[in-house]
Amino acid sequence: MLNALTIDVEDYFQVSAFNKYVKYEDWSRYPSRVEANTLKILDTLEEFSVKATFFILGWVAEKHPSLIKEIHKRDHEIACHGYNHELIYNISHESFRQDIKRAKMLLEDTCGEKVNCYRAPSYSITRASLWALDILIEEGFTCDSSIFPIHHDVYGIPGARRFPHKISRPHGVIQEFPVSTRELRISGYKFRVPVSGGGYLRLLPVWLIKRAIKHINENEKQPAIIYFHPWEIDPEQPRIRAGIRSRFRHYINLNRTMDKVKYLLSSFKFAPIGEVLKNNETKYI
Repeated sequence: MLNALTIDVEDYFQVSAFNKYVKYEDWSRYPSRVEANTLKILDTLEEFSVKATFFILGWVAEKHPSLIKEIHKRDHEIACHGYNHELIYNISHESFRQDIKRAKMLLEDTCGEKVNCYRAPSYSITRASLWALDILIEEGFTCDSSIFPIHHDVYGIPGARRFPHKISRPHGVIQEFPVSTRELRISGYKFRVPVSGGGYLRLLPVWLIKRAIKHINENEKQPAIIYFHPWEIDPEQPRIRAGIRSRFRHYINLNRTMDKVKYLLSSFKFAPIGEVLKNNETKYI
């Protein structure tokens, strides 16, 4: 079973956990570490002969075009993460359209290929912002990976479908690859545990994540999707002064991320989203 490996390319000061403390206008004042960290990831993937999908922030593409060219040169899939990491449900329809158009154009001009796949900042396509799918379709995206089928204070659509499927909207159809969860039943109560990466990768024991992916592959006959960020492999990054919850979410177990990623790379087969979906295109309807 091929699983999807994805990297959300953004810098440590651009994350949603810090948006109360770091203004967009001040981003250029912070020392950037995204290029060096992403190159380390590229070298690790080369070591394991794995290709991935890189969801790249437009701001990063504009400031580091050589990085995008290097990702593309190494035959990874280039995908869009928006331009300036704004949560979709906090902005207008037109602001969202301009954001993705700007980011998509930057990425396509830099790598010389069409960009088809999108992931919202902090998975911010929720029930309140499903309209974003219509705009994605109108702007030429054929694939989305923004829906997290769980309860969460920032993102999530509880009860949403857990595996790749096509979503029909008034403006067309888009392929959705939801973030992976493990569904459990305890005392008759059904709930979902996020096992797909990011903070969950850093918090949960890697054996538990491995067991969840194995269950998804073998028992549910579905691909899993894993994600992480370049800043998550960087325990030496500068510390942002922020609230306790934000600091916990961002800094917990940064020193363990890369070892966990390597363990998963050695345990499962991974490929870019496009390849995973193409291998199963008749299945995901």
